Amino acid sequence: MSACDKGIEMTTERSSVLLKIGILLIAFGTRTPQALATYQFIERKIQAIFPDIPVRWAFTSAVVRKKPAGDARPVESVETSLARMMDEGFTHVAVQALHVISGKEHHDLTVNCRLFGRMAGGFREVMMGLPLLGTGDDMDKAATALISTIPRERKPEEAVIFMGHGSPHPANACYTALMYHLQQTDPNVFVGTMSGRPGIGDICESLRKQKITSAYLLPCLAVVGNHTLKDMAGENEHSWKSVLEKHGISCKPVLKGLAEYDAIVDIWVDHLKTIVGTLL
Repeated sequence: MSACDKGIEMTTERSSVLLKIGILLIAFGTRTPQALATYQFIERKIQAIFPDIPVRWAFTSAVVRKKPAGDARPVESVETSLARMMDEGFTHVAVQALHVISGKEHHDLTVNCRLFGRMAGGFREVMMGLPLLGTGDDMDKAATALISTIPRERKPEEAVIFMGHGSPHPANACYTALMYHLQQTDPNVFVGTMSGRPGIGDICESLRKQKITSAYLLPCLAVVGNHTLKDMAGENEHSWKSVLEKHGISCKPVLKGLAEYDAIVDIWVDHLKTIVGTLL
């Protein structure tokens, strides 16, 4: 059995107890080839930093988990994954979700992970990393990274719109804060959400007032899945692309998720480093 299979096992002065540390990565989940390749890219990046710590995955979407895995390995729920890691003797788990904001789903996951960490006879500690926009410093880093993702052929008079998921949670305001940071560099960059404000209607109104007739449309989502392919760039009447075109704005979708950019992934990885460092 390799060191990676066993995890980090050590005796510390403060505990004199064997430690077995694992990493659990969490995504909403999708099985598109592009998304699966992105998950593999993230795992390779993290495994290169922590070669002796096993990395596991969990999907929060029950619908996605029930889909045939094909040539991809099956993925469990967060709770099932944690229970399995507990059975395998892990003492400490660093949990990192690929969330953009600390919205309702991130909050619920944090609650459940903390409960697992309090179970008698189970883990000694379970820690949850911050989302992409977890701190003010993250906001600056993310804004800089997003500006760098804008296609070079884009003209200054064309808008750039990032579509986020959104959440019925006060943390949804992070998207507006992100747009503020972006517009300090480029006033024609907008951020909207499918759930919450600003929505695509708000953005269309802003573009109308500024007489902008062309826009690039990019996902502010970790990977390219159904939200990107259907809700953002789809041909159905409710997609953001269709709504923009109904308002007389030509639309150029860019099908590339946030986790396909090194500078964005590095923010999540930095949060993971922080909690792993705390556990060691």
